[in-house]
Amino acid sequence: MKELLVELVTLISSGSMREEDIQRIADEAAKAYANPQAFLAANPGIDYEDGCPIPLGEWVLVGSLPDSVLFQAKQADELLQQITASFGEQSPLTLDASELAGADQLSALRRIQMALSELYPEAEGYELIDFSEPLECALQMVLIYTRDQPRVLGLAMELGIYAAPAYESRLTAFGDGEDG
Repeated sequence: MKELLVELVTLISSGSMREEDIQRIADEAAKAYANPQAFLAANPGIDYEDGCPIPLGEWVLVGSLPDSVLFQAKQADELLQQITASFGEQSPLTLDASELAGADQLSALRRIQMALSELYPEAEGYELIDFSEPLECALQMVLIYTRDQPRVLGLAMELGIYAAPAYESRLTAFGDGEDG
C-alpha cells in the first residue's frame, strides 16, 4: 500500500514536494490504514473521530498534504487565489479571482479549468481533481498534470479514495444546461 500512496502523492504534488516528505506522508498513511487502533494509540494527539466518513489512513493522507497541494475553499474565487499562490509570484495564470465575481460555481470552475488547461502544454495542461470527501469546505481539490489523470484516478480508486475531474463531475451532476 505504501508504494501506491507514494505514487499518488508524487503525482498529485506535481513536483512541488520533496521526496522525503512524500515518503513520510505515505508511511504514516499506510500505517494508519493497516492498523488504525495502533496508529491512534501511538499518536494520541490525532483528532480523528469514530464517525468520520473517511478511513483513518485517508484522513492522515489528506491532513498531511500541504496547502500548495490540497486546495480547500468555500467558493471558486478563493480556490483560484490558492491555486495562483501555489505557483508563486511568477504565476502563469492570467485569470484573476475578481473575474469570477457573480459567476455560479459551475461557470467559475469551467473558467478556472480552461485557464489551467492552457498551461504547461508539455504535460497537456493541468486538471483540477476533486479529492477525498470534503470535511470542512465545499471545494477540496488537487491540481495534477492532465497527462497523469488516468493514473491518479486509478490509484485513488485502488486506495478507495474519491477522486474525479472537478468540472466534469459537476457538469454531469448538474447537467450541461443544453437540454432545456
